[in-house]
Amino acid sequence: MTAVHHRTLGVGGRTVFYREAGDIGAPAVLLLHGAPASSFMFRDLIPLLADRYHVVAPDLIGFGFSEAPPVDEFDYTFDSLTDVVEDFLHSVGVERFALYVQDYGAPVGWRLALRDPSRITAIVSQNGNAYTEGFVDSFWNPLWEYADDPTEEKAAPLREALTLEKIRRQYTHGVPDPSVVSPDTWVHDHACVSRPGNSEVQLKLFREYPTNVAQYPEVQEYFRRTGVPLLAVWGRGDEIFGPDGARAFRRDLPDAEVHLLDGGHFLLESELTAVAALMNAFLDRTLGSRA
Repeated sequence: MTAVHHRTLGVGGRTVFYREAGDIGAPAVLLLHGAPASSFMFRDLIPLLADRYHVVAPDLIGFGFSEAPPVDEFDYTFDSLTDVVEDFLHSVGVERFALYVQDYGAPVGWRLALRDPSRITAIVSQNGNAYTEGFVDSFWNPLWEYADDPTEEKAAPLREALTLEKIRRQYTHGVPDPSVVSPDTWVHDHACVSRPGNSEVQLKLFREYPTNVAQYPEVQEYFRRTGVPLLAVWGRGDEIFGPDGARAFRRDLPDAEVHLLDGGHFLLESELTAVAALMNAFLDRTLGSRA
């Protein structure tokens, strides 16, 4: 099995942790994680891709093992997170790449694509929206209310979302057999978001989330203009981004491949083998002519 390297890199005065595997001369695949997760979510996927591809998975600033400065020392917007990822890619020499995006990884990935569409060879979206379809109201309504009126009272349900039990639910909800999901996942995430000051980081990004929705028309126009190959592989039981978010890609990318699997938000924890097989088949078909 290909070795996975765990590295850190100084980027714009900040320390970025990342996982890397595969031949650096092979087509590149960039894995962008969601919240409250990190590149840890890709720990088992990376070896299944790295025999064919150069795989790179950074932790976003404020997440995982990357630096997490307080909100008064870093501008926690999705543009700023993208700036760091863009500088990181230049530093590690990755100029063209396929994207895997999940949750927060999607708005970062869409920004990278909009800044320079020529860099993107293909897209895999795993429960990462580019449409308003699929937003599950029970999860999103408290966030919209807080973003519109960021009082401490409106912040309370979002702070609760950062508790160990709520993070555990994100991993296990919608999974037919929750016992296949390792507790390492939610314990790791909870430890990272429980670092001093990190709850304020997460609240700042919650307030910023409407900027992603505002950008959806531009992202959809990018899909239509470029016809970028796209695979949507989705946990149908996700209570954050429902299946309609996957189906919506076909509106602007009629040839998009859409697969709804029997899992939840963090699909790799229960359907790793199926996702890897779909990814490898999709990337083998698309990168052969576009890398």
